[in-house]
Amino acid sequence: MTGSTDLGRALHAWRDRTKPAEAGLPDDGRRRAPGLRREELALLTGLSVDYIVRLEQSRSTNPSPQVLSALARALRLTTAEREHLFVLAGQAVPGPGRFPTMCRQASSACWIG
Repeated sequence: MTGSTDLGRALHAWRDRTKPAEAGLPDDGRRRAPGLRREELALLTGLSVDYIVRLEQSRSTNPSPQVLSALARALRLTTAEREHLFVLAGQAVPGPGRFPTMCRQASSACWIG
């Protein structure tokens, strides 16, 4: 198993466990799978749905630290999970205080808190 395969599996698992209401999105109750849809994750991160798909399918293997931070925020990852996300993506883990902590809903604009 490669790092990019592990990254894709982890992203998919984190997306499945994140409830729309936790991310500030309405939940219409009609879902075939639990958690966020790819379209919803794309909206929350400012990324394209195609890029989310490529990450989950291990067809894009070098996401930037900015992309990883946006994913971590949208998926409501813990500090340990954020660090794991960066390791899986082959990126250096940002030091303390380097993760944006306050975000406007459905926006990628954030501030260090």
